[in-house]
Amino acid sequence: MYSFDSRIRYSECDINGFLTIEGLIDYFQDCSTFQTQEGPATMEAMEKLGIAWVINSWQVNVKRLPKLGENVTIGTVPYELKAFLGLRNFFMKTAEGEELAVANSVWSLLNLEKGTPYRINDDIIKTYPLDEKLPMDYASRKIAEPRDGRRFSVKERKVGLHHLDTNHHVNNGQYIRIALAAIEEFSDKEKADALRALAKNRKNFMVRAEYRQQAHLGDIIHPEIVMAGDDTDTDGCVVLLKDDEGKPYSIVELKQL
Repeated sequence: MYSFDSRIRYSECDINGFLTIEGLIDYFQDCSTFQTQEGPATMEAMEKLGIAWVINSWQVNVKRLPKLGENVTIGTVPYELKAFLGLRNFFMKTAEGEELAVANSVWSLLNLEKGTPYRINDDIIKTYPLDEKLPMDYASRKIAEPRDGRRFSVKERKVGLHHLDTNHHVNNGQYIRIALAAIEEFSDKEKADALRALAKNRKNFMVRAEYRQQAHLGDIIHPEIVMAGDDTDTDGCVVLLKDDEGKPYSIVELKQL
């Protein structure tokens, strides 16, 4: 396990003073990056080999989002390394030990030039000591669209520099940010009360994301919302973030727990 302590900053909060969902994901990504930089398989070392970790899927179960100024501990638990796959948990808890959120993630190690899997080597094994996986309700890695769900298109987004990470493609947390913004925009515009309440909820919800292909600078992302239930009763929705040909870059689910 690797962990670090922090305090929720003003710049990480929404208009009500809660840590944003995107901010939570950023904390988890930072935690895994900090562990990576402990080495020996640092980002610089992997760059020399032309390899990088690319995420396949996220599942984040949130009990509650912390508020401005709360002291928190963020941790990550790599629990399986096999061939070219890495599986790791994340958690955030208060200084008093209250569990705020727990997550699962699946990553692939890729040769960036060839776009092919790269077998995990000894330095990577040394960088990520394995531990027991955390207890949580594990969902499928594949996200299914709601049966008989209603479909709504939302204003397209153009990929800018602020969406990119050091691998020069859209950061995985940015897809979630785009999807959540699309949900809020749609629910406010269409007065979908149940979906608006879900989008603004700060307790007992789940976010999942599945990644299909990479988006790059200048690409256009077309969000499509598939909503379960009706405007007054829904427990979740799925957002397909599509390319110009209708193929998903990413699929994001927001669901009440």
